[in-house]
Amino acid sequence: MTDVDHYIRAATRDNTRLSYRAAVEHFESHWGGFLPATADSVARYLVDYANTLSVNTLRQRLAGLAAWHLDQGFPDPTKAPHVKKVLKGIAELHPVVQKQAKPIQLEQLTLLVNSFDRFIKNGSPKEALQSIRDKALLLIGFWRAFRSDELARLSVEHIQAEFGKGMEIFVPRSKGDHSRLGRRYKAPALKQLCPVEAYLDWISAAQLNSGPVFRSISRWGQVSDDALHPASIIGIIKKCCTRADIDEANLFSSHSLRRGFATWANAQGWDTKSLMEYVGWKDVQSAMRYIDAPDPFSQYRSDTGIAKPSLQIERDEQHPIQSLLEVLLILEPYSKLSKRTERARKLIERHCLSPWSMKKADSEGRKYEITVKHNDGDSLDEILDELLHQMHQIASENQCMLEVNIRDPRTDKHWD
Repeated sequence: MTDVDHYIRAATRDNTRLSYRAAVEHFESHWGGFLPATADSVARYLVDYANTLSVNTLRQRLAGLAAWHLDQGFPDPTKAPHVKKVLKGIAELHPVVQKQAKPIQLEQLTLLVNSFDRFIKNGSPKEALQSIRDKALLLIGFWRAFRSDELARLSVEHIQAEFGKGMEIFVPRSKGDHSRLGRRYKAPALKQLCPVEAYLDWISAAQLNSGPVFRSISRWGQVSDDALHPASIIGIIKKCCTRADIDEANLFSSHSLRRGFATWANAQGWDTKSLMEYVGWKDVQSAMRYIDAPDPFSQYRSDTGIAKPSLQIERDEQHPIQSLLEVLLILEPYSKLSKRTERARKLIERHCLSPWSMKKADSEGRKYEITVKHNDGDSLDEILDELLHQMHQIASENQCMLEVNIRDPRTDKHWD
């Protein structure tokens, strides 16, 4: 690889590059298309998957095909007018409701910290160490509204913290930092729920002087040299909420800390501009997606005596539904030389399926059963959307193509 190629490769994120490769593989191997493609073949490809893939997934596949054609010096067929019209028609006829993570509120954050403190004081050495780590993870994640990938990327060398004063965190790159200049964030020292104190306690307990801040801990209580995988942070959040007896623990995801802070800041009267600058949002629409605004009709319902339906909802939420679901999982390597398929399978089992009481239904590792607790059909859709996203992300990072189908045998409803 020449120096020029080296820097060109570095300009594209690894996840993006793997996603593009998966799109090309899907077009060629699974659909049977030929490259370079024509606009007509791309349009037919979209039509064939209009009923099974979301519009966002189809857009991602088009981006991968476009990148391949441009890299190889061919005209980009995805920009043809009738391809754009087909995609617009699919979006019109197959609308998808945007799913949102359940925010972690300040009261729930307090319950989590109290749970951590109990295990730090009374738990085993491993439980105490994990609780010290998780306390720092959640407090920094909440007060800085970080995503799971940003938390996984934090490095000891890029953080300056002083007890009672605050901390400064440098993040070299993140999702919205297209210029790759990095950004510095400041976090406050607080009397309660303090991220600075939690961070200093963690690096002291783990004896960290350099490298990743948040790392896995083995069954023997040994701290790994490698950073936590972003997908594992989602599992940690769910596990911590369950252990703290927080209702609907399984509905929290990687964006719960970010949404929780945005909702808290909005309730405290932060103006939108200040919130956008603090979190790093570039446009108002991005910020609004994370804010849970107060219900303007709540007082009206109380005054007119029509609050009974909400009471019924509360009773229903106290008795979640358990759905036994079947999972069919097929992993194929990008190339015959790849040896990471089995690693991808183990990561998916550990981080995605095991938290849902996974049971293997065959010896080949293709069929599984999971038990998912939820309140209604919408919450089940949201849980499974997040689960499928995690599984595809792990497969892509390990250079594998993933075909996965989740089925409810009672209703014959499918998710893929």
